[in-house]
Amino acid sequence: MLLEEGCATALFGILIEGLADRFEPALCDVYARLFSQAIEGQDPAWLVARYERVRRTRRVKWEPKRVLVLSRVTLGADVAVTSVLLAAAKQAFADAELVFAGPRKNFELFAADPRLSHACVEYRRGSLSQRLAVWDHLKALAAAPDCLVLDPDSRLTQLGLLPVCPEDRYHLFESRGYGGASDDNLPTLAAQWCEETLGVANAAPYVCPVGVASGLPAAGYIAVSLGVGENRAKRIPDPFEEQLLAVLAARLPLVIDKGAGGEEAARVERAVAQSGAAATFWEGSFAGFAQVIAGSKLYVGYDSAGQHVAAARDVPLISIFAGFPTPRMFHRWRPSGRGATVIRVDQPDPVEILAKVTDALVRLP
Repeated sequence: MLLEEGCATALFGILIEGLADRFEPALCDVYARLFSQAIEGQDPAWLVARYERVRRTRRVKWEPKRVLVLSRVTLGADVAVTSVLLAAAKQAFADAELVFAGPRKNFELFAADPRLSHACVEYRRGSLSQRLAVWDHLKALAAAPDCLVLDPDSRLTQLGLLPVCPEDRYHLFESRGYGGASDDNLPTLAAQWCEETLGVANAAPYVCPVGVASGLPAAGYIAVSLGVGENRAKRIPDPFEEQLLAVLAARLPLVIDKGAGGEEAARVERAVAQSGAAATFWEGSFAGFAQVIAGSKLYVGYDSAGQHVAAARDVPLISIFAGFPTPRMFHRWRPSGRGATVIRVDQPDPVEILAKVTDALVRLP
């Protein structure tokens, strides 16, 4: 039933993401057995057997001329995870062509990096067949015998199940299982995997977008994102957002991302109006907002891509982290670094959480 064309939203949003978000190693096996049945024209048993082989961490012992690093598709994951693999690949293969394969908006986060080129691969979140449509493109990109493929658990390969090249040229960072029962976050685990796989120690997340954001408050500002990526469980109930903005605006002017528009933009505008805060709205690309974050004195937001950009740029941040199904998901996705305050929300009490934000502000330099 879930494999029918009209059921892709339930298949991915409920079942597949539900398995992945728990970061339970045993559920990686469940996912492989289930989703291998959905890939038409392939022997499920062969796909599972291959998956079990390629997810094993093993050292790259040859010199590729081309390194293809696959996008995670979501912006925050490309900062927290994919950029770590990019950073390590740049060190390990100084003479190789380094290619980021993924959506254009994701590549924009790294477009100013002279080591990177871009292979545009747009992932369509439609029917099952539409989501698998990138497979032939990926195989063509990885066809050369001197091409190494680094897969950070990409949705492009359906978390490593779609074979895009021979196994000896393909390495999968199975982020859902790697690290086992530890409380390490994803950037830390990705760095550990890179050391085991590429021999590069201490690789770290980074962003390198083109250009500089203009029209921002000259005396300093707080960058804010209230986006939740259509996951309402990440939001704190009203009147939290308007009260949050009022507290922040008493410290510095605000620059607030309107996100993708629609309901999110209307919610942000409403919160600003009700707070009475002085705010500048950002309505451009996320790469542009990454520049806004990089120039800010502080970043504040829910669990979203912005927190990972702030962490990568060593910008002090306050992350209000709610809506996680298990504690391990919280630990995996939490940002870390100097000046990072992560407020774990087990009960979405607006008064309590605002008090924690206020306390975090007091402790900031």
